[in-house]
Amino acid sequence: QVQLVEFGGGLVQAGGSLRLSCAASGSIFTYNTMGWYRQAPGKQRELVADINTDDTAKYADSVKGRFTITRDHAKNTVYLQMNSLKPEDTAVYYCYYRDYGPPDWGQGTQVTVSS
Repeated sequence: QVQLVEFGGGLVQAGGSLRLSCAASGSIFTYNTMGWYRQAPGKQRELVADINTDDTAKYADSVKGRFTITRDHAKNTVYLQMNSLKPEDTAVYYCYYRDYGPPDWGQGTQVTVSS
């Protein structure tokens, strides 16, 4: 099992920026995927972005060009830089880790973008 600790989040005005980070510890496989999902009130959880250990990244269409996901392999940490934030980005953001088994999840961090 992998433990995930998230940092960042908060309240920002539209057009602003935030950076989320997520540190993984525990039984980490050499090849894995880490990333972020988000869930807004009344909506399903959706993928925001993820990145493999070979640094291949994937983004939701709604965040392409605004969000950037990176990872520090030595620290088993993934970062999500969020720029040009919009009110519709408001959600709880959950970090996740996946290797060959079911994913592990962080506790979630609230991101609120005011108009």
